[in-house]
Amino acid sequence: MTVNIEDFKKGLKLWASGVAVVTTKSKAFGAQGMTVTAFSSVSVDPPLILVCINDTADTGDGIRESQSFAVNFLNAGQEAVSNQFAGGCSQQQRFENISWSEAATGTPIFDTCLASLDCKVVQQVRAGTHWIIIGEVQDVVCRSGDPLLYFSSAYRQLQPAE
Repeated sequence: MTVNIEDFKKGLKLWASGVAVVTTKSKAFGAQGMTVTAFSSVSVDPPLILVCINDTADTGDGIRESQSFAVNFLNAGQEAVSNQFAGGCSQQQRFENISWSEAATGTPIFDTCLASLDCKVVQQVRAGTHWIIIGEVQDVVCRSGDPLLYFSSAYRQLQPAE
């Protein structure tokens, strides 16, 4: 017997994670992006990461066409960016007031986030309602700052060490 959905969600809320925006750019769909918390490193050699994207998310269509994506780690204070890319507005509106540039793959990377990983898709695996997209990292851009965190359905920030 599997766990009921509400208990599953309640348990997952207790996992603290960083907040990232996955972006892509394709000929058919243009620049697209969405907020995710399902991100993980996979391998150092070759450098692989994964993101999980709901199969109903339109950003997934762009990733499948372009075969590239970037993961932009948001920094403390970028709650508005996270909310903007979480949905409720068009893809064009999501990119308004966001400073970004194109990575080597043509994928948008945010100019003011904590870090950006530019990736080429190497594998996609269907799992339940989501696609697990594995990417080989082509380039990394690191900046200074503290991460935006998400825990128990709320944004959090690191507390200074005492």
